[in-house]
Amino acid sequence: MKSNYRNIGDFIKLVDERNKGLKVTNLVGLSISKQFIKSVANTIGTDMENYKIIRKNQFACSTMQVRRDKKMPLALYNDSEPAIISQAYPVFEINDTSQLLPEYLMMWFTRTEFDREACFHAVGGVRGSLEWEDFCGMQLPIPTIEKQHEIVSEYNTIQNRIALNNQLISKLEETAQAIYKQWFVDFEFPFSDTEALEVTEKPKGYKSAGGKMVWCEELEKEIPEGWEVGNLDEMIEVKYGKDYKHLEKGNIPLYGSGGIMDYVNKALYDKPTILIPRKGSLNNILFLNIPFWSVDTMFYSILKKEYNGTYVFYYLTAIDFNSLNVGSAVPSMTTNYLNNMKIIKPSEKILIKFDKLIRRIFSQIDFKRNQNQKLEELKDLLLAKMTRVESGIETVVR
Repeated sequence: MKSNYRNIGDFIKLVDERNKGLKVTNLVGLSISKQFIKSVANTIGTDMENYKIIRKNQFACSTMQVRRDKKMPLALYNDSEPAIISQAYPVFEINDTSQLLPEYLMMWFTRTEFDREACFHAVGGVRGSLEWEDFCGMQLPIPTIEKQHEIVSEYNTIQNRIALNNQLISKLEETAQAIYKQWFVDFEFPFSDTEALEVTEKPKGYKSAGGKMVWCEELEKEIPEGWEVGNLDEMIEVKYGKDYKHLEKGNIPLYGSGGIMDYVNKALYDKPTILIPRKGSLNNILFLNIPFWSVDTMFYSILKKEYNGTYVFYYLTAIDFNSLNVGSAVPSMTTNYLNNMKIIKPSEKILIKFDKLIRRIFSQIDFKRNQNQKLEELKDLLLAKMTRVESGIETVVR
């Protein structure tokens, strides 16, 4: 290690405060993504007085299964109200925050290189545990406290921007879903008779404005006049994804049922499409407008009319496929089931209007996601720079 690196163990100490008197009731767990999560453990009959209390600016970690998981679950507790956590987790805090900031140390723990080193030190059998002494022996550079504040401030600025973008993305997604429901569930899409109203007047949707509804025997409910019911294969052609083992690394996203798996050098399809899982997370349906490759556990689709895509996407996402149990032992989807699904076929005019509106929202979502990708790259650069900061600890540690 470089001479300006110091052992983590020189700056931390274990804390073992038990929940005597059951004063704390907020039970948390620890995720592999280095976050505290609300615990869902069954605690019936458990002695909660034996659980450990964790307070603001204290850390909890798991030293078990580090080699197997390729990560060390470890998080900094930031809430002002204390929580309790399983006694199996070591809880520790920094000895002197005038020498080392908790946020700076947590930044170091988020680095990929930290997890890689933890895996290297992990020993044992299948669990691949990391001994506490080995963890304390791992090292990091300690710059001046002023420099630490500067680095943490930069990092938090990026994190806050990412969090704000994620909030905006969620709002935009909620807006798009609300528009779908308004138009195609409540049938309150813009009615042609209201289009000539003055700006000061509030236009009514189709149903509220007295638009004619007709009874649909297949769905056993009323739908707007002129709309039809058909099979899904009248709107999209479902295609199987393909094996990717022959592909090389590249910048084309490779999708599986859980999302992006990797990036490859070739696209399977480059037009707007809907990805539908064949196995696993059946509800993870995606709309893509970029070149991609999908594995054979995913269906992709060819749109019969390009303006069908956004409508079909929201139609499918409104269905809980996981509850349908259309497969056998492992949840799975079939082309036969998809092709024969009944779907309302709105008028072409309404579909085109909806598609234009939703694509504007999608464009804003894509813009924010691209921003976040750049911000994540900046964050990685900042974490990498931590190894090159000058140490200032020599002046305060003997």
